Amino acid sequence: MKRLFFACLALVALAACSQDDGYGGSLDARYGAMSGMGDGFYSPSGPGDPGAPAGEAGVLTAGEWNDLSNWDFWGNLMKPVTPPATPEEAQQVVDYRKMAMDWGFNTAGRVAVHVTNGSGTPVIDLPVELLKDGEVVWKARTSNLGEAQLWHDLFAADGQERPATGLQIRLGGALQPDAPTVSTLDAPAVINEYTVTAAAPPAVAQIAFIVDATGSMSDEIAFLKKDLLSILERVKQSQSGVSISTGAVFYRDKGDAYLTRANDFTTPSKTIDFVKKQGAEGGGDLPEAVHSALETSLQKLSWAASARARVAFLILDAPAHIDQDGVIASLQNSIKTYASLGIRLIPVVASTGDKTTEFMCRDFAIVTGGTYVFLTDDSGVGESHLTPTVGTYTVEKLNDLLYRLLDAALQ
Repeated sequence: MKRLFFACLALVALAACSQDDGYGGSLDARYGAMSGMGDGFYSPSGPGDPGAPAGEAGVLTAGEWNDLSNWDFWGNLMKPVTPPATPEEAQQVVDYRKMAMDWGFNTAGRVAVHVTNGSGTPVIDLPVELLKDGEVVWKARTSNLGEAQLWHDLFAADGQERPATGLQIRLGGALQPDAPTVSTLDAPAVINEYTVTAAAPPAVAQIAFIVDATGSMSDEIAFLKKDLLSILERVKQSQSGVSISTGAVFYRDKGDAYLTRANDFTTPSKTIDFVKKQGAEGGGDLPEAVHSALETSLQKLSWAASARARVAFLILDAPAHIDQDGVIASLQNSIKTYASLGIRLIPVVASTGDKTTEFMCRDFAIVTGGTYVFLTDDSGVGESHLTPTVGTYTVEKLNDLLYRLLDAALQ
């Protein structure tokens, strides 16, 4: 009943103070209404409300969509949109291509790589470089499936395809003789296959959780407090031969009680102790300090030089400050660093995330070889969740879905 009461307050605030998001729709005010509530209003077991019920594990529902595996679908979204004839029509049109360009990620020049050894076994954590005219333009590392995503002219602001000439691939320092094929946005993806001999990395896996801790995220932090340990315990039981360490970064926004808090990689039980101490409050406007969170995750978490898997879950319900100076450059630099270190970013969009949040997150997942996760309304819990612009997907329990993704990354 408490959540229903404040949901009604949020809807009243939305009706009274609606701000167009620039892509057709008016969701900004909903963030303003929710983010100021803080722990004392509806945070389950938060510092401001120690007697509140903590909820139950295994209730929230979610879906997953992998744009790398559905390249034709993503390509269709990136096609130019015919300008609407009237302002009223403009309100009904979502220009996904413009969104991607606003975030500064031009995915028109994808170079997909798959590396195996002589017996067909995936080569894991192999450094892969894309060169243009002899200069390195992108770095990545192969996943546990031997896959890597490299990008030609990723940060071109106009979204136009550039001539894919002078491109070469270097695997583990060895230059490959043939030029790779680029997967453009108007054709099915092409996988460049390579065979090399390389030593296996150590059986080490690192899992990071980067969490928006502003007021509107109380449900998601409550989920972490209840479900994180059980998820990690399931992964440990199914992967007894892999040494798993976990870390966490919680973030809010400039002017809040703190900007970021980090807990370096350690045992899952110690990460849980850190998470239990976190609450949700602050915020006050739509965007949050996503760029600061990504910077902190690279500066404060000790990512291994060699590992079987590195996974970062970005759990949030609001975009970065796209209009602030330096934010786009910071996001681009962080995502490029993620790719070079072999960190697969898996965004999880929760609560009332809007289309700008969705496509920022999908760009992050695409570039780093991750996948996109979103909460759904099927559980009947919390605020209404954004309807994703994706194809057919399966609704799963959120904790089962995250476990499945972790388990797949460690195979």
